[in-house]
Amino acid sequence: MHCELLISGLLSPHRLLSEDAAAKRLPSLELLLGRGRRNDGDPLSAERWLLRAFGCDDAPLAAGALTLLADSDAAGGNGATDALWIRADPIHLRLGADGFLLVPSAALTISRAEAESLAEAINVHFASVLTVYPLRPERWCARLATLTAPDAAAPLELAGRSVNANLPHGPEAKRWHAILNEIQMLLHDHPVNRAREARGEPTLNSVWLWGGGPLPREAKSRWRSVSADDAIALGLARLAQTARWTLPAGADDWLARSPHEGRELAVLDQLCAPLALGDEAAFGEGLQALEAHWFAPLLEALRRGRIGMVTVHVPDAGASFETIRSDLRRFWRRARPLASYAG
Repeated sequence: MHCELLISGLLSPHRLLSEDAAAKRLPSLELLLGRGRRNDGDPLSAERWLLRAFGCDDAPLAAGALTLLADSDAAGGNGATDALWIRADPIHLRLGADGFLLVPSAALTISRAEAESLAEAINVHFASVLTVYPLRPERWCARLATLTAPDAAAPLELAGRSVNANLPHGPEAKRWHAILNEIQMLLHDHPVNRAREARGEPTLNSVWLWGGGPLPREAKSRWRSVSADDAIALGLARLAQTARWTLPAGADDWLARSPHEGRELAVLDQLCAPLALGDEAAFGEGLQALEAHWFAPLLEALRRGRIGMVTVHVPDAGASFETIRSDLRRFWRRARPLASYAG
C-alpha cells in the first residue's frame, strides 16, 4: 500500500512560529523526511496541485461546482454539470488603517441557523441574479442566473488583507462590486448580525465570490480513495468516480478502512487556516497533532511492513518526500529539524 499525504504549509513554520516553538522536534516526521528522497517541482496552491493530479490542469478552478459535488448527494439534480456555480462564502469585513480587511469564515464560528437565515435574506433580495446555498455553515455556493462569474482569490488566501486591493475582477466586475455593496447593506442590519454584535462576535457582513466556472468534463484518479474535508479534493474524487471519505481522526483509522494494495490519498489541511490567520498557537498545535496522529502511526506501519511507501506532498513548497521501508535503514541520513527543509 502506498500512502500519500497532501499537506500545505508543512514547511512554513519559520514564517509563523517563534524560535522556541519552531525548535520543538517532530521525530517521526523528521525521520520520514530525512531517510526518504526529496523531489522538487513548481510551487502550487493545494487546489492547483489537485487539479493537476486529477488531469484537470487546463481547467479553471471551478470551486463552486466542485463544492456542490462534494457537499450535495443530489449534485446532479441541482445542476452541477449544466449551470454556472460559484463559491459565495460568508466573511467579516473589519475596518483597518488601510480600509476594510477580510476575515474568512475559517476564523469565525457560524451556526447552521445563522447561515440559513442570512442566505434566505440574500436569495429573496437577489433572486434574479443568484441563489445562495449554505451547504455548510462556513461553505456556501451560489448558482448564477445571468451574469458572468467574477474572478477572485479564495478568502483564506486574502485573510487580513485589504478587500479593495483584491476585489473580484472580470468583464462584469463593476456590476459585481455593486451587488457586493448591496449585500453588505442588506446584511448590516440583519437580526443575525445584531445578535452576533450583542454577543461580541464578528458580524457576517458580506460574502466573498470566487471559484466560478463550469465543472471539468472529466477527471482521472491514480488513487483507490481520497480522504479529506477539503471540498475541492472531494469534488474531484467524485468527478473521477473515486471512493471518497471524510478525513478520519488519524492514520490508524485511515489504514483500518484501506485495502492492503494500491494508492490512497489523505488531504491534511489543518495547517492552512492557522498559517493564513497568523495563529502561532494553533499552527504549533496542528504540527504536534499531525506528528502524533499521522506521522508516528505511519512510520510504525512502514516499519512493520503494513504499508510499502509514504509520500508527503507539500505543494506550496513545490516538494515531495518519498520513503520506503528499506530507506529506514539509512542510519547515516540523520533526522533534521523541520525548518531546515524550508526554502
